Amino acid sequence: MPETGGLWFEEHGSPEAPPLILSSGLGGSGAYWAPNIAALAQDHRVITYDHRGTGRSDRTPLASLRVEDMAGDVIALMDALDISRAHFIGHALGGAIGIETAIRTNRIERLVVVNGWRTLSPHTRRCFAARLALLHGAGVEAFLEAQPLFLYPPDWIASHDAQMSAEVAHHAASFPGVDAMVQRIEAVQAYSPDPAGLAALSSLLVIATRDDFLVPYVTALDLAGFVPHAKVDSFAWGGHACNVTDAALFNRYVLDYLRS
Repeated sequence: MPETGGLWFEEHGSPEAPPLILSSGLGGSGAYWAPNIAALAQDHRVITYDHRGTGRSDRTPLASLRVEDMAGDVIALMDALDISRAHFIGHALGGAIGIETAIRTNRIERLVVVNGWRTLSPHTRRCFAARLALLHGAGVEAFLEAQPLFLYPPDWIASHDAQMSAEVAHHAASFPGVDAMVQRIEAVQAYSPDPAGLAALSSLLVIATRDDFLVPYVTALDLAGFVPHAKVDSFAWGGHACNVTDAALFNRYVLDYLRS
């Protein structure tokens, strides 16, 4: 099992290709990127990892957790793998980790943030409040049963109903625990990148989905307005997890950007 500094990771593609780190959202699992890895690994050294406290990474309870700590884990992983600079794709929370890593270092070449934000929308805070109420009141299984509602469009959920049901048991087996999930949601809600730091970024692609139920489209677009020369690609359909629901279009957008 590949592991360094408590982080479980996987590498795909040629070790001689330009490195590309993928960071997932609230769930923290590197497996989230399964629909995208093969395409991205054609001309990149793709590194996926499980966030600390999730999946196969160190699950030791943490006294506190911030996005800044998660960015520190990425920097330590890059050091351990002898990666001086890398491209980075982050989904939602993963995007915040990428932003913070890029602000703190000059080691991110091209940054892609998928359905992320500069300032969290009041709507998204209401969604997190509802998810926390489910977690505390109805339990982990109810929390996981409701999770697709925040990630995918209704028609996609309906057509993948059997898959969604089957995945509940899998997600329950790898669930980081109530306390750890609460920490992660609190970290998401507390983070707001420094505008001056954003203005200093040399590269950013913002991917925003018009029917994202969790992060409103205008919230994702707002991030691009603070970064000079930022590029925006949008999905008319696909929900919060557009890289899963329309992987072909997502892969094309990202590869066009990374190759440009």
